Amino acid sequence: MNDSGAVLPWLVIRQDDNGNRYRVGRYATKDEAQKIADSLDARGHRQLYWVERIGQPAH
Repeated sequence: MNDSGAVLPWLVIRQDDNGNRYRVGRYATKDEAQKIADSLDARGHRQLYWVERIGQPAH
């Protein structure tokens, strides 16, 4: 499978102070996505980060 056919069902989502949500990245595994979310969250900014699977209802 080439890169264009890769399955990346896990998203890292960021929510800023104003409630705006942004997709940070897509990942192959939940563990990979969670590591990214945790590292971003550890920076101490006021944004929220979480992991979602594509097709799951949002927060």
